[in-house]
Amino acid sequence: MVENDSRNSGPAEDDFAALFAASEVTAVRRKEFAVGDLVRGAVIAIGQGSAFVAIGGKGEATIDIAEFRDPATGALTLAVGDQLEATVVDDGGESGSIVLRRTLGRGGHVPAELEQALAHGIPIEGMVTGENKGGFDVQIGGVRAFCPGSQIDRRRPGERVPATEYIGRRFLFRVNKIESGGRNVVVSRRDLLEEEAAAQATETWKKLHVGAVVQGTVTNIRDFGAFVDLGGVEGLIHISELGYSRVGHPSEVLEIGQGVEARVLKIEQAGTGRRQVGLSIKSLAADPWSTVAEQFPVGTNVTGTVRRVEAFGAFVEIAPGLEGLAHVSKLSLDRRLSHARQAVSVGQEVDVTVVAVEPDKRRISLSMIERARQSRDAEVAGERADERAAMEQTNQRRSLGTFADLIAASRKKP
Repeated sequence: MVENDSRNSGPAEDDFAALFAASEVTAVRRKEFAVGDLVRGAVIAIGQGSAFVAIGGKGEATIDIAEFRDPATGALTLAVGDQLEATVVDDGGESGSIVLRRTLGRGGHVPAELEQALAHGIPIEGMVTGENKGGFDVQIGGVRAFCPGSQIDRRRPGERVPATEYIGRRFLFRVNKIESGGRNVVVSRRDLLEEEAAAQATETWKKLHVGAVVQGTVTNIRDFGAFVDLGGVEGLIHISELGYSRVGHPSEVLEIGQGVEARVLKIEQAGTGRRQVGLSIKSLAADPWSTVAEQFPVGTNVTGTVRRVEAFGAFVEIAPGLEGLAHVSKLSLDRRLSHARQAVSVGQEVDVTVVAVEPDKRRISLSMIERARQSRDAEVAGERADERAAMEQTNQRRSLGTFADLIAASRKKP
């Protein structure tokens, strides 16, 4: 009997031991992940309502596939093999398995999700429904939340973005406060944007160095230049680095939201401890002075625009990035000027002639009197030609008249 009991209980004990060992492994895996953790993994299978995600080793988690359906068409935008990033909302303590969510606020248990989002810093989705004094109304399921105006976006002090840029749109928010039994909910979008920017900045700084050519988006325009987001790192294109052409204001060539390509000119440590990045669009363009001698040889007549007027002369732009000086003595043919403004004004289009080119010194000498002189000389030459023609006709008539007189006189002779 004893032997039979021992023989019969062996396999059962082995099965139990295997199950116990498996449960121990599962428990250890669960301890590796806590609610609120941000995890990355690959989709290994897709079921009717959930997808299974490998999140390290042989650990698996589930995520509701409703999060991956196109709201307009209902089409599933998730496939086996896709990599995703999501937040642990259940470490297995409630459901027995690890549960992930990309975004809270889409389910039917919003109050509970709000508490969970606050406790673990999980992003929650909401729609901006209106603007009020001091901020914006945000609808999260059936709960109305408040987002202070300073927390709706990442903006510099004094920048103002129209409320229409936010109202009616869905964003992710961080829950900062829940009071009065859930009736007072305060959220922030800026916190998430700052975190995202910080993560981007870490990667961007790895690629930034003097001389690097970078892509960015214009985020702000000031009198002195334009700020560009390089991916969590902000750079400045000074107005003098926008191009070779003279620019009165950066808004003449750039607008907010525009994508730009620029070269990193400098990276400096600011007094605040932040690094400042100086950018240039100009350095990527061809220098117009390198071909000026071929493009505008001496004697070329060209129409230009007066960009600056000084007592000694006027600076005239004859091509983008090319300005020449018309000395005050070369502005008027018939009178002496004490100041260039007596002949021209800023913005005026004028006809000039290239009288000297010095590419190495980046100098072009211009004259407004050459054409006038040429015109006057041509007019004088024309007048002289007319005078000569008239004289020739008069002389011819005189010659013909004398000959006729001789014939008449000869006929009168007997």
